[in-house]
Amino acid sequence: MPVPETLPHDPPARRVGSLSPSRASDFMQCPLLFRFRTVDRLPEKPSPVAIRGTLVHSVLERLFDTPREGRTLAAALDLVAPEWERLIETEPEAAEAIGSDTSDWLASAAPLLETYFQLEDPTRLEPAERELHVTCTLEDGLVLRGYVDRLDVAPATGDMRIVDYKTGKAPRDGFEAKAMFQMRFYALVLWRARGEVPKLLQLLYLGSGELLRYEPTESDLLATERKLTALAQRIDQSLTTGDFLPNKTKLCDWCDHRAICPAWGGTPPPMPAIDADGVVQSPEPTATEED
Repeated sequence: MPVPETLPHDPPARRVGSLSPSRASDFMQCPLLFRFRTVDRLPEKPSPVAIRGTLVHSVLERLFDTPREGRTLAAALDLVAPEWERLIETEPEAAEAIGSDTSDWLASAAPLLETYFQLEDPTRLEPAERELHVTCTLEDGLVLRGYVDRLDVAPATGDMRIVDYKTGKAPRDGFEAKAMFQMRFYALVLWRARGEVPKLLQLLYLGSGELLRYEPTESDLLATERKLTALAQRIDQSLTTGDFLPNKTKLCDWCDHRAICPAWGGTPPPMPAIDADGVVQSPEPTATEED
């Protein structure tokens, strides 16, 4: 297997040490949002929709602990309550966000799980990895990292399929590229780490019952690497100057930091000091963030 092509350039001075798909998307969506989440580390209140996404991810991960013949819809539904208890043990703020009456909210996970069984037959699958932490270091020192929901490896050929569960609806026609950015990110990391280009990227949209598939190529992943390298350089520049400009869009309606955003008449807190070595590490992504 040939060694993946590397980008010919001298490594620049690096101020951002690592990126995840969610943090990279933050900067592309709104540089100030990136600053609030990655540099200021401002708290955000978890939404019931995001928490439900985490719960459904957990149920699907645990489902594959069951022997093949036991991977039924009924078994998945039986996992909802115990996985909820497990979740609030580690994230008590989730219980506060949902409130004391959880019966209807827990029941809202059922249609998503039903849709999953319409899209896949888990009795025919044996994932190689679940909730796989992937990481690689690019030539310029930038670390890429994230969590892959599921990695399937074909026994006969070793072909890799990256699978991601989305509890929302599939994007409208023409907006698939943004949805696939996260998947190309994962494919790039696995390629750099293992020397093999994944055969297939697959998104399962449980909110609309649709599949989105893409077969990446080396040229696709090299383009993704160049995009991430350029993005990191832009972030480095913002970290050097302290300038993180807001980008006012419809997504602002869901932003926890609108009250302190200058685009909405607010005042951000003073820019915090960067740590001693001058490098900002992106917080570890979670299943909720990546969903």
